[in-house]
Amino acid sequence: GGHRDLHSFPTRRASDLYSNDIAEGVAKMSGTKLISTRILGSAWPRHFNEPIAQAMYSNIKEVGLPAWDKNDQALAKAVQKEAGNKELKGLPTELDSLRGPVSSRNHWGGGSDDIGDISWTVPTVTLRFPSNIPGLPGHNWLNGIAMATPIAHKGAVSGAKVTAMTLVDLFTDKSLIKEAKKYFKNQTKETKYQPMIRQTDKPAIELNKEIMRNYRDEMRDFYYEIGRASCRERV
Repeated sequence: GGHRDLHSFPTRRASDLYSNDIAEGVAKMSGTKLISTRILGSAWPRHFNEPIAQAMYSNIKEVGLPAWDKNDQALAKAVQKEAGNKELKGLPTELDSLRGPVSSRNHWGGGSDDIGDISWTVPTVTLRFPSNIPGLPGHNWLNGIAMATPIAHKGAVSGAKVTAMTLVDLFTDKSLIKEAKKYFKNQTKETKYQPMIRQTDKPAIELNKEIMRNYRDEMRDFYYEIGRASCRERV
């Protein structure tokens, strides 16, 4: 019994591993009985589109990085110091480069979401924009500091501009659409997307039932409502 995490396996290997036929065979070999199976969640590896990424990067270069002021940099370095960083670099002042394709053995990075499933269904890219302070541990209170500062606003505005410009390119440049589709077709010619979650797999909404029961009432004071005083004003 117990849960098995197939998130880190390459797509085809994960699909092969999760098979009732294989599971039943293992059960017979070990003299055990296979109980009913249920997939709680799954995520395919990300598989992004190079032509669209190149178009987006051209827009990134045109928009450039936000104009950080001395207060932005001072806050960034102070938070990096609080995080224990030896080198206090502050906020970036030079754009990063567009890196080449990642090999199938090394594409483990990225957020924990289902964007990988989308990328195997339609040409896809993602954009990371500078709305937070670099060099922080992630999933930590330090990462929430910038959200209430001009750093987050400036970065989000830059990201929104790049996104809008790239959408205009996709709507107006037929050659970009053609190249994106051609690249996607080549990407998916051997491996075809197949959802691992089956029709019989119900959402595991019960997993956080106890946590929500314990904290729901405490969270209500922080819900956003139009016309309602903010938490700071009420305190």
